[in-house]
Amino acid sequence: MPSNDSAQDHHHRRAPARLRAELPYRPCVGIMLVSGGGDIFAGERIDTPGAWQMPQGGIDAGESAEDAALRELEEEIGVPPTVVRLEEATADWVTYDLPDDLLGKVWKGRYRGQKQRWFRARFLGLDSDIRLDTAHPEFARWQWMRPKALLKAIVPFKRAVYESVLNELCGEKIKNN
Repeated sequence: MPSNDSAQDHHHRRAPARLRAELPYRPCVGIMLVSGGGDIFAGERIDTPGAWQMPQGGIDAGESAEDAALRELEEEIGVPPTVVRLEEATADWVTYDLPDDLLGKVWKGRYRGQKQRWFRARFLGLDSDIRLDTAHPEFARWQWMRPKALLKAIVPFKRAVYESVLNELCGEKIKNN
């Protein structure tokens, strides 16, 4: 006969699946900021050392995805719309689910993950135009990365999204091998 402990453990393992099924995805944009040399901006999250990502953020009510992308670049890395050119967007929304240990904890527990529209934006400015000392800093440091290096640096639960986005917006197949 199983002990109560294993029944309770089973309940806790299944709880995230039930919670996940009931929660929507958070509408969001992601921006692949590309330098003149073809490298991609990556920032190391200020709240998670070692976790690198491209700029991304939520879409406000009544805001277009394009406007959200430009706003997020300015909010997260201080880059004004005057030094970027939006070039291409993913054909469809891309989704990812949060891992179980983050489900119910981030975004006030209201979302299971994110539904993202990604944009490739050409950076027309100077590196000095990138400013991490914004009103609400997101990144501790940044660097330009090659696509394969970016795939290796990204947190595992976002890797499939990044591979899909890089394949679509870079115009070449990129694998994380």
